[in-house]
Amino acid sequence: MEVPNDPASDAAKFDHFLTRRERRRAVFAATLGNGLEFYDFITFAFFAIQIGQTFFPSQNSFLSLMGSLATFGAGFITRPLGAHILGGYADRVGRKPAMLISMSLMGVGILMLALTPGFSAIGYAAPVIAVLARLIQGFALGGEVGSATIYMMESATAARRGWTMSWQGASQGVAGSIGALVGLGLSLVLSPAELSAYGWRIALALGATIVPVALYVRRALPETIQAPDSTAVPHGPFRQYMRPVVCGFLIIACGTIGSYIFQYMATFGQNTLRLSTSVSMAGELANNGIGIVAVMAGGAISDRFGRRSVMLGPQLLFCLLIVPCFLWLTTARNATSFISANLILSAISGFMYGAVYAAISESIPKAVRARVFALVYSIPVAVFGGTTQFFITWLLHVTGSPMSIAWYLTGVSLIGLAAMYLLRESAPVRVNSRLTSALPGAPASAVMPGT
Repeated sequence: MEVPNDPASDAAKFDHFLTRRERRRAVFAATLGNGLEFYDFITFAFFAIQIGQTFFPSQNSFLSLMGSLATFGAGFITRPLGAHILGGYADRVGRKPAMLISMSLMGVGILMLALTPGFSAIGYAAPVIAVLARLIQGFALGGEVGSATIYMMESATAARRGWTMSWQGASQGVAGSIGALVGLGLSLVLSPAELSAYGWRIALALGATIVPVALYVRRALPETIQAPDSTAVPHGPFRQYMRPVVCGFLIIACGTIGSYIFQYMATFGQNTLRLSTSVSMAGELANNGIGIVAVMAGGAISDRFGRRSVMLGPQLLFCLLIVPCFLWLTTARNATSFISANLILSAISGFMYGAVYAAISESIPKAVRARVFALVYSIPVAVFGGTTQFFITWLLHVTGSPMSIAWYLTGVSLIGLAAMYLLRESAPVRVNSRLTSALPGAPASAVMPGT
């Protein structure tokens, strides 16, 4: 008996024509491209102050920063559109062609933003082009998440699905770490004036140089859909997978707010705590570095013990530690407290999100998997990710208290905890256990083909 909507049989069919080495290479290629696309998207946040001075010059530094963050937020508007169009294309035609399109569009957006002259050179055309570039990047990234993440899932065996899919989160962490490392290096060798003039352009343009390589690697990938159907229609009524969609939406929304607060820490360190650029970038690097290790560990452990156990305990601990950690870093205001608090919170957050991608996607039917997952991911990211940094900058300005971020993050994290509790277990190791108990004497292969 096959578990309804479970992708294990897909992996089994995929295994018939793909060796273990080829599977690893396929997942690496998808992860590489995904990470490259996130690099420039995330790096924008690290240089929000410098980009604001270039495209939105003002005597009021607050207005300049808000203009930059509004441009950053514009990239989220087109994410759901990209998720719907490119996600549907991935379901109908194939994951591979959708990933090639998203990568090409991201390259265009990167070059537009990196090469556009500042306001002082071309006036109002500069911020208009910058916003257009962000809209293209958002569209590309909206489609990338669905096709690349589902590609990784369908390339994995059921017993390694959590580990494999955790590379989606890890690739974002790698991209963020490289971005922070580049930012740290540039801040050490360039003056503040040089960073504003061209340093941020160097950081963004580095991603564009890798796009041709990523496209070449992706063209060599095998397709995980053996017989793509361009006439495919939605699989079954929405109510069959409404719970993972709703719970997934809330989990991703809360995680997005947390993620973009972490990515804001470089700006928070400089603008609010008055720390140096190098210390602020080092804290951002610590955020991403520990997050990579944690998300991989969480994904691997969820394969063995289940998704819910990996999510619930760490999420509760995260909620309890937010306020103490922020109280420490805002009171001490030094490199030790800033970097250490970032390490603690990022490690816990990354660990629990190692299981999230698998937990959501495992519950979605194959016929609509890429599109639905992309929308579940992209809509909350568009609504909350695109406004989080803008909102918390305003919140800090209005309240005058650096602790306002901590209370805001605690509130949304409690909502995420409730959604995780309501999400049903989907890990094959746990589903198998329940089904074999319900069917005495049935072999594991009869319950979960391909495991």
